[in-house]
Amino acid sequence: MSRLLIEGLPGQSNIEGARFEGARLQPCRKASQSEGALAPEGSSFVSGHDFSRAEGAPNREGALAPEGAEGASRRARSTAEGAIRRAPSTRVPHICPPLADVGEHEPHPAREDDPKLKEHCGVVAIHGHPDASRQAYLALYALQHRGQESAGIATADGTHLSNIKGMGLVSEIFTDEVLARLKGDMAIGHTRYSTTGDSALLNAQPIRVESTKGLIAIAHNGNLVNLGNLRIHLERKGAFFQTTSDSEIIVQLIAHSQATTLVDAIADSLRQVDGAFSIVMMTRDRVFAARDPHGFRPLSMGRIANPSGPDTIVFASETCAFDLLRAKYERDVLPGELVMVSADGVTSRQYAQPNQTSCIFEHVYFARPDSMIYGRWVQESREQMGRQLARESHAPADLVVPVPDSGVTAAIGYAAESGVPFRFGLIRNHYVGRTFIEPEQRVRDFGVKLKLNPVRNLLEGRRIILIDDSIIRGTTSRKIVRMVRQAGAKEVHLRISCPPTISPCFYGVDTPRKSELIAANNTVEEIRQFIEADSLAYLSLDGLQKACDGGEGNHYCVACYTGDYPTQWVDVEDILPAKDTALV
Repeated sequence: MSRLLIEGLPGQSNIEGARFEGARLQPCRKASQSEGALAPEGSSFVSGHDFSRAEGAPNREGALAPEGAEGASRRARSTAEGAIRRAPSTRVPHICPPLADVGEHEPHPAREDDPKLKEHCGVVAIHGHPDASRQAYLALYALQHRGQESAGIATADGTHLSNIKGMGLVSEIFTDEVLARLKGDMAIGHTRYSTTGDSALLNAQPIRVESTKGLIAIAHNGNLVNLGNLRIHLERKGAFFQTTSDSEIIVQLIAHSQATTLVDAIADSLRQVDGAFSIVMMTRDRVFAARDPHGFRPLSMGRIANPSGPDTIVFASETCAFDLLRAKYERDVLPGELVMVSADGVTSRQYAQPNQTSCIFEHVYFARPDSMIYGRWVQESREQMGRQLARESHAPADLVVPVPDSGVTAAIGYAAESGVPFRFGLIRNHYVGRTFIEPEQRVRDFGVKLKLNPVRNLLEGRRIILIDDSIIRGTTSRKIVRMVRQAGAKEVHLRISCPPTISPCFYGVDTPRKSELIAANNTVEEIRQFIEADSLAYLSLDGLQKACDGGEGNHYCVACYTGDYPTQWVDVEDILPAKDTALV
């Protein structure tokens, strides 16, 4: 089973491979552990378990300290075995191994076998359900497409706040045995694909921390673009970080806020961060949900009716999660809004002036077609993208074929508008894991051939219009075009249901550097030659915006297509004009 990180559970765990977080994490020197694994100081390994011995306490300045850590001066002595002694300093070392410089905000390079843009994560929150952990599990299961690296669920029952998280898929981590240990009628959950911070278990969410303002768990979707400056400022004030994730910045700001109430402290902290964040937070007795003033990432609120008592309130990154829970969609959390749910009901405040520039790529690729994002059904937007693409750049053809799964809905719209028959000429293998064993003799384009297989009797001798949602580096598009042509297609015309991607995203999307984006450095004709298609056309920016406009009044961020960023700070190195690169 997955290796788990467990926090706050009363008693001891009998889950094999579990480890209790509660002390300062250091590279493990135990011979029984793999090199580079993490283990708490002052802990012991018993039958595959790792039990922290120390109890947690906030430090004297109100900054956050990991459970099992004592934030005291040099003169203070440790009162618990394995506790941390901190000398007075204006800067506290990070409590994680030097896996990455957390001050940098650099996109991760995409892997050759997985070139699509990746969403940061999905978040959920449940308030007022007797089996909150299982409800969170189901919601995360529906949001698995938003992140596959790690997942976690935290629960609270008014007294305790417990947290379990691990690396892998939701179904791999949360077995019945694990879920049974998460008690309480409140829960928050997270499924992650990292864009900042290392992808290690240490940075899995929710993050659970103790402060003078109480025990808090947080799950965050998005990226903070003023991460480096905030972190340095907080460390100089005595902040003690448990992770390299930018999500912890928000909790540290709450702990250091001068506001007297938790709600005011949360609002104060959110006003200090810049960038994209849709967050859910939980204390022992309350749940909070908030979006940044731009509303970059989606966050919706729903309700499960309870005839015999108060209704269950749920939050999720996408409304498709509500369907599994039988929850009714009520509304989106507004940009710049902070919502609190307690035993007294739902309250809300506008902590910042809204200035909506929501990510349009949610409609292009990220979100599931059965979700309503920013008040508009994704299915409708994608079908309209395909229709508009047919109006702008149709080519004579015999079949419209989608690149599954992301190109399917746009291809349906293209076929309907053009009158060319729609067929599944490429079949996707949905059971390919994240890793696989290649044959000893490498097969050309093996990764793509493993995931997609052409239907030769449909493609042979025909003119094919191939529909996909985007081209990032161009390498996978070339492999797919070759595959269709090798299956006997007479012509292959590639149509893309969004404009050329010319700039990286800094708001929660894992994109390559500008120098690695094929459309940032080459003309459409040069790209066509590289991918070996008979013709290539993208949907225009105006066409994309029309397709995503159903009268909802949304304003979208299109920085990945224009380079015009809606926030004041970005990584200048990544938005400077890229040098010419050869298409090899």
